[in-house]
Amino acid sequence: MTALPKIPGLRRGPTPGPAVLALLFGSAGLVVLAAAMVEGLDQSALSAPKVFIAGLGLVCFCALALARYDTAVVVSVALTAVVVIEPAPCDAAFSVLMAIAAVTGRFRLSRAPRSAMLFVSALLAINVLSIMDSVSISTAFRFFFITAYLMAFSIWMCGYLDRPERVRAVVIAYLVVGVGSALLGVLAFNLPIPMRAQFLGDGGSRAQALFKDPNVYGPFLVPIAVILLDQQVRPRLLRLRPMVGMALFGILALGILFSFSRAAWANLAMATAIMLVGSAITRRGGGRAMRVLVGLVVIGAVVAAILGATGSVGFLQHRAQIQSYDTQRFAAQHAGYELGWSHPVGVGPGQFQFHHNIESHSTYVRVLAEQGFGGLLAWLAILSTTLVLALRNVVRGRDTYGIGPAALLGCWCGLIFNSAVVDTLHWRHLWLVAAMIWAGAMREARIPGLTTGAGAAARRRDTVR
Repeated sequence: MTALPKIPGLRRGPTPGPAVLALLFGSAGLVVLAAAMVEGLDQSALSAPKVFIAGLGLVCFCALALARYDTAVVVSVALTAVVVIEPAPCDAAFSVLMAIAAVTGRFRLSRAPRSAMLFVSALLAINVLSIMDSVSISTAFRFFFITAYLMAFSIWMCGYLDRPERVRAVVIAYLVVGVGSALLGVLAFNLPIPMRAQFLGDGGSRAQALFKDPNVYGPFLVPIAVILLDQQVRPRLLRLRPMVGMALFGILALGILFSFSRAAWANLAMATAIMLVGSAITRRGGGRAMRVLVGLVVIGAVVAAILGATGSVGFLQHRAQIQSYDTQRFAAQHAGYELGWSHPVGVGPGQFQFHHNIESHSTYVRVLAEQGFGGLLAWLAILSTTLVLALRNVVRGRDTYGIGPAALLGCWCGLIFNSAVVDTLHWRHLWLVAAMIWAGAMREARIPGLTTGAGAAARRRDTVR
């Protein structure tokens, strides 16, 4: 029997043998079948041929992950732009990668901040307790497993982002699919391209690309847009020409605009402003931030011209106003608040829909209703801990192996705001941004001015507690 290919970067743990390989392949098939069964309990959406194709794809992905682990990570990040169903294809891919990481000793819990792990564990424990009061057990377990997977994903990704080349690969993959998604959404909204209806939401009035909701599609583009803009202020990872970088940012901005998500617009504005201010207060950052600001003004003028040419100004003005269904959203949030008071441990994961006919449209309200005040406190602790770490990274000038700390701080603040008006608990990019912030907080801090020789020996590890 031929030996399995050597996994690049493997430092601990035994080389997977045939038994381990069979276990991984079998687990992958079981994941697909379990997803199909759970999905089928609700809507019978997956047929046997689809399950077979998905299973075959997972087997091939397992082979890729065993042979080229880092390449498989890049592929998985690229798949985050395809979220038509839940669990999404990227979820299966990341699950395989995390399983391989656990078997080969590369799921490094020590690389994640202990405080973040503590609050993540607390929220998961409260989720388990809340299942007892669920109306639909199948929905509760499905929602819980997705939540648990995403939290495990953030911890694993934090450990994976331990060197510049890995961070650069992840950022480039995110940038490529982000720009591609933005282009797809913009073209579908303005031109009669093939399968146009599949890339538009809300009756064809808003771009959504390969997402199932424009309110997820728009915010998905925000973090990479802000990271790209930050690279224009201080290039670390992406050596793009200024004109190319601003052009790519313009495409992302158009994608966010044509999602017609008011929360995404505010998210982008807030994240960009915080990033520019954070970059300006750093040494030699003010002049570059001002040049980027001028570029943003130019991009704004171009976007305004495009809106006028496509006849979208009227719809934009309409979307910027208070909508009739906003009162329904407020009613749903009030109902969620009452559920939280009447159920000490919540009504159970994913159960809000069985108690109110409108979604919560707020992560805070959903967590309060489904996991009670204890769950809400744990969720707020996760957000606050990550915010404090992001702020500390900015103050200490500690980037995440090339990703500027001000950019990640801006992205996180935008996501905190977005969570107040949209349910963000299962957003893949929210947990990806959290992992980036945690990875930056856990990296070795270099003493300014001492980068070689004695300075290398003077590095200190800032252990997060």
